[in-house]
Amino acid sequence: MQKTILFVSGLLFALEFYVYQAVKTVTSNTAFRVSYWVITILIYTFFIYEVLSTKKSDRSAQRIQIVASVFLIFILPKLFILIFLLLEDFTRFIGYGLQKLGDGQQHLADRRSFISLAGIGAAAALSLLFADGIIFGKYRHRARRVKLKIAGLPEAFRGYRVLQISDVHSGSFLHPEKLQHAIDLINEQDADLILFTGDMVNNYAEEFVPFVNLFKSIRSRDGKFSVLGNHDYGEYGTWNSVTEKERNVPNLIELQKQAGFKMLRNSHHIIERNGEKLYLIGVENWGEKPFPQYGDLDKAAAGIPAEAAKILMSHDPTHFDAIVKNHPSNVQLTMSGHTHGMQFGIDLKNVRWSPVQYRYKKWADLYESQGKYLYVNRGFGVIGYPGRVGINPEITVFELS
Repeated sequence: MQKTILFVSGLLFALEFYVYQAVKTVTSNTAFRVSYWVITILIYTFFIYEVLSTKKSDRSAQRIQIVASVFLIFILPKLFILIFLLLEDFTRFIGYGLQKLGDGQQHLADRRSFISLAGIGAAAALSLLFADGIIFGKYRHRARRVKLKIAGLPEAFRGYRVLQISDVHSGSFLHPEKLQHAIDLINEQDADLILFTGDMVNNYAEEFVPFVNLFKSIRSRDGKFSVLGNHDYGEYGTWNSVTEKERNVPNLIELQKQAGFKMLRNSHHIIERNGEKLYLIGVENWGEKPFPQYGDLDKAAAGIPAEAAKILMSHDPTHFDAIVKNHPSNVQLTMSGHTHGMQFGIDLKNVRWSPVQYRYKKWADLYESQGKYLYVNRGFGVIGYPGRVGINPEITVFELS
């Protein structure tokens, strides 16, 4: 991984000499030009140092976050300048034979200057967006309300409010108290049931320790339930012994228990109201390989009548198309997370786009297939890049009917 990052860094640094043409075009100030190269070299030096110094055994996510932030704020946006210059050079090459001397040369110079400024402006705008995502974006939690008709839902559960959160990744937050506003927002929804659909930590159960009291304060009438996500198993961490790794999941389950969450591991729970039942099913992570496939819906749904109203918690949305929607258990609603909406994209009422859609067909919001529903939560926290641009952290409130 480090070799790949270093190779890409070297390639991008080589392209800096081409990008520099935009700087030369917009200013002839020697001090500014020298400063540009000094700052650029310092940024690349710092970036490479951090990449080489980062070890898989590091349990803090801070270093990875620094590397991701430097790359996204100071390096990646310059590709905009590169693209603008390449397009300008291409059009100039195509039209070279049609250009006149004299005034034509001045026109070329003016156009080059405009294109350079446009490229620099676009790069600066993207840098500011990534910086805003780190400082403010990851804390812009919003409550999304979804009204949903569930086949076979008992009368006692009409208007029942189920709140979903997913992908907290507690190890990515250095200051738990900054999430108090999100916890308050959860409690304001006055939910009957709280469901957490996996990835409470990045790798290590200990990451959740500073957050136990915060999540303990989440209230609901019929309890709080959770499942495991791919990160919760500690598969991406480094362990001092096999025994230490084996204790990770039990430790995480115990910490979540202290916070008031009951873990469902290929099992189900019955919620009763006025003698009527709503079945809550929770499976372990099931994702397309190389993600683990520990989920067992056969086991989790055993004994539940096919016509009964059911909600399934399954961390990875790929489980829905691969197994759930055709399963004889007849699960009407599946709640997932996992994708985070890649923490970057456009998320408007009628326009939704993120690079993650090229990996996951179902990556955010509500989907329907064969009369079954899947909801993919955009995630509560962050991982890698410590921010969000365009894809806000989400608290989902379902009203059943």
